[in-house]
Amino acid sequence: MTSSAFAPNLLLSRVAFVTGGSSGINKALARRFLEQGASVVIVARNVGRLEAAQAELDALAPGRVQAACADVRDGDAVQAAADAGAECFGRYDIVIAGAAGNFLSPTALLSSNAFAAVVDTDLKGTFHTFRACYRHLAPRARLIAISAPQAQLPMALQAHACAAKAGIEALVRTLAIEWGGIDGARVNALSPGLVAGTHGAEIFLQAVGEAALVGGQPIPRLATLDEIADAALFLAGPTGDYVTGLTLAIDGGLGLPTTAAAAIGAAATRALAAARR
Repeated sequence: MTSSAFAPNLLLSRVAFVTGGSSGINKALARRFLEQGASVVIVARNVGRLEAAQAELDALAPGRVQAACADVRDGDAVQAAADAGAECFGRYDIVIAGAAGNFLSPTALLSSNAFAAVVDTDLKGTFHTFRACYRHLAPRARLIAISAPQAQLPMALQAHACAAKAGIEALVRTLAIEWGGIDGARVNALSPGLVAGTHGAEIFLQAVGEAALVGGQPIPRLATLDEIADAALFLAGPTGDYVTGLTLAIDGGLGLPTTAAAAIGAAATRALAAARR
């Protein structure tokens, strides 16, 4: 059992669909939903990691975990996963569009394929996930996309991620309007900052180190997976019923007008240049 600030059993009899659910933030969200009583469908493209995550989560909540192997860039594959999960557990109360990819690269050296790899996984993957689940949504379903500070903060070496995450947040606001209503979907995004134990933080940690990463933030530390999971639970549970079109930042103040984002980008650029010498 992980640590949560919320009372137990907030999601009894609910059903969640989580892409990217075999690792990192998305697996932590799947775990939190299971701990709160939900059944969960996890989706990922790597069979080995998916099977390991399913075994881990099923040990926590036997019979309440289904796994589907699919690449979110393939809309038909995501649709098949969503259909199978709904057939097993019923309509979706919660949908997490969390599959993502990232790396550091100067824009001038980015190939079209490399740029598309991130945009197709993050942005198109979010679209595919929400569209695939649309026909299976329960009343007042909570749709949550995983964004990042790059949606609002330009960062060197992150043109691909900035473009993809900005698109996700625009999509969230659009769907909040289009799919809303008293019993319609509540569509929001989470924007985690640098989270300990995740690939997203690790690529920056390897380049510049933790001190350079968080030193300029108002709260100078990495986030924890539990903090991100509780933020998702806020949106997915009863507290999120009147919240839509929001991007909730859990980033230690990284998104405020400080020097933190510029310092991260500059330090990453220097580290990349040094590695090429």
